[in-house]
Amino acid sequence: MKALKRLALVALVVLIVPFAGEAANAEEQKPGLFVNLTTDDTWSAAKAIFFAHQKALKNGYKPVTIWLNVRGVYLADKNRPSHTHGLTKKSIHEMLQDFIKDGGTVFVCQACSKAAGLTEQDLIEGVVMGEENLILPALFGKEVRTLSW
Repeated sequence: MKALKRLALVALVVLIVPFAGEAANAEEQKPGLFVNLTTDDTWSAAKAIFFAHQKALKNGYKPVTIWLNVRGVYLADKNRPSHTHGLTKKSIHEMLQDFIKDGGTVFVCQACSKAAGLTEQDLIEGVVMGEENLILPALFGKEVRTLSW
C-alpha cells in the first residue's frame, strides 16, 4: 500500500511541476507595450504617457514604446510650449523625457513630422525619428501588446 501511495505522489509531482514552472516563467516574462498616441490633446497625452511609464514600464513590462503620430508629433516639438499636467505637476516634455530616462522609447512618425513641418532638430532630447526598421520590430514583437490614445 505504501508503494502505491508513493507511486501516486510521484505521478502527481510529475504532472504538477511542469505547470508550476510555466506559471513562474509567465509571471517573469511580462509582455511589452506599444502605445499609439495620435493626439496632441494634453489631457489624453498625459494619460497615455503616465500609463506607459508608471503602469507598464515601472511594473516590469518591456519593451515599452510610445509612437507619436498624426497630431501626436507636436508633443515632442521642443519649440512649442509644453502643458503641465495637474496630477503629475510635470510638463508633457518632462513626462516624455522621464519615460525615456527610465528605459522607454519614444518614436515620432517620420511622415507625420514632415507634414507638420518638424525635423529631427525640432524634437526634444531622446525622442527618435521613427523609421520602418525601428517601428515595425517595436510594434510586431512576439510579446507586445498595443494600446491607442
